Amino acid sequence: MAMEERVDTNKGQMKIGFIGLGIMGSRMAANLQQAGYELIIYNRTAAKAEELVKKGARLAKSPLEVSQKSEVIITMMENPQAVEAVANGENGFLNLSGANRLWIDCSTVNPSFVNMMAKKALTKGFRFLDAPVAGSKAPAASGDLVFLVGGDERDLKEVQPLFDIMGKKTIRVGEHGKGASMKIVVNMMMAQAMVAFSEGTSLGKSMGISEQALMDVVLNIPVSAPFLSAIRPRMENRDFTPNFPLKLIRKDLQMVSETAYENGVSMPSANLAKDIYTRAMSDGLGDQDFSSLFGYLNK
Repeated sequence: MAMEERVDTNKGQMKIGFIGLGIMGSRMAANLQQAGYELIIYNRTAAKAEELVKKGARLAKSPLEVSQKSEVIITMMENPQAVEAVANGENGFLNLSGANRLWIDCSTVNPSFVNMMAKKALTKGFRFLDAPVAGSKAPAASGDLVFLVGGDERDLKEVQPLFDIMGKKTIRVGEHGKGASMKIVVNMMMAQAMVAFSEGTSLGKSMGISEQALMDVVLNIPVSAPFLSAIRPRMENRDFTPNFPLKLIRKDLQMVSETAYENGVSMPSANLAKDIYTRAMSDGLGDQDFSSLFGYLNK
């Protein structure tokens, strides 16, 4: 496809559709709006769109309407079922002929699902990038996300200005599905790091070491994942206001299990971590931040 056929990403001309205005999506969309892009937005709970509408965004009645009025569509949904509904449901945006529109899915979903949706998009004339993000609420608000991208390099180059507004770094991992593949690896390791740290702290306290001493030592030697130091105050204060809800990391671990099965790989420790998060969710922590596992294992 010739480069001259591609849409103009100049913010004065380009209309961006944004679907999914939760913890992450609302902040990503706000950064695009602040940078001067015209937004056409949709969210299943319309109230979450109010702040963007007050600042000039147009609220669509359906995902199909978003597609009708935008050149680039960004989705940031909670799970594959939600992505499927807005893309391919009764009023999904894929019901419209793509006419060379570009769909960027920033949702954390399993790679096999991404590959299926990419094929559906291409048959409808849409171009497609899977671009899940590394980062949570604060980086989404400050524009410091890291995008892990799968898809055509030319498509990525076209919309790089959008990624530069919403994030601090963009990494093209490879073809369709590779961004999603990298993301579930990242989230699997993050989930297990939280389990290991929480259990280690619990063991140390059982032997009479103070929680402060454990954090002072363990968080300052190479055995700990760096993100744990950043959230130390939240763990110390038992402040588990959701940046990344526990139910979502449990969902991601389920996708790890499914993807490992599809690829014939054994994931014993990841499956054990999933069971631990499932227990915590069953005890009412699903809507709290995933760091609430620390409090759960250090009662």
